Amino acid sequence: IIFREVADVQTKDMLALPVPALREGKYIIVESEPDWYVKQVMEEFVARAERIRGGGVDPTEDNFLKITHEARLLGTDARLLDAAAPNSVDGKLNKVVENVFYEYERADREGKIGCQLIFSDIGTPKGSWSEDMLSEDYWKQTATLEKTGGEFDVYNYLKTELVKRGIPADEIAFIHDAKSDAQRDVLFKDMRSGKKKVLIGSTDKCGTGVNVQTHLVAMHHVDCPWKPSSIEQREGRGIRQGNENKEVAVYRYVTKGTFDAYSWSLVENKQRFISQVMTS
Repeated sequence: IIFREVADVQTKDMLALPVPALREGKYIIVESEPDWYVKQVMEEFVARAERIRGGGVDPTEDNFLKITHEARLLGTDARLLDAAAPNSVDGKLNKVVENVFYEYERADREGKIGCQLIFSDIGTPKGSWSEDMLSEDYWKQTATLEKTGGEFDVYNYLKTELVKRGIPADEIAFIHDAKSDAQRDVLFKDMRSGKKKVLIGSTDKCGTGVNVQTHLVAMHHVDCPWKPSSIEQREGRGIRQGNENKEVAVYRYVTKGTFDAYSWSLVENKQRFISQVMTS
């Protein structure tokens, strides 16, 4: 009550700015079924949690924070925990590839430039993309993965699969490749003109100050950030003035039976509290 006495709050709904609407008025929730490997690791997490709760584990060896971190990785792709883990056909990242390519082709059919943003704070690039990654064996061989530090990463995998589908490699960019302000300016200009069609980035690097909205037709949340403001920053890249499209598709990806559903519900509860404060 005291806050409302001293603050003049204008929410997005109150301002009614001329910005694109959500396609069909709702978020597109894309669910993936966990494969046998993910289910097995989730069972291990439960057993670890029970041991920690029982007090028989040294916190320096294992703790709930560590389990939470690993569970977030597992919800995105099991290979983030173990590079040798199986590539689930129904996995979240493969669903992202399907939908990005669908939006790419849809925009082409409709005669639009059709740019897209993919957000992931998890699995940021461990090295630069190369055509070697198009090899069928690249993502299967741990020895080959050592070229990128022995770690699987979301960004290079997504780009590899999109290039295999037919999107030219030079139309896909990582925000992390723009090291300086000058390079960022060039990248954003390329997105606004349609020279680049797909930009993959994290919330921190692809949030505030990133003006690439001109031809955005879709945005994809690979993971769920911790704060409602992070989601707002992500979606504000496309649902804003200056976007020439009347609608924007916003995809949210969830792997069933993992930490994903909890993450989204946690952020929803945080946002509900914030909204109550802002609107009395």
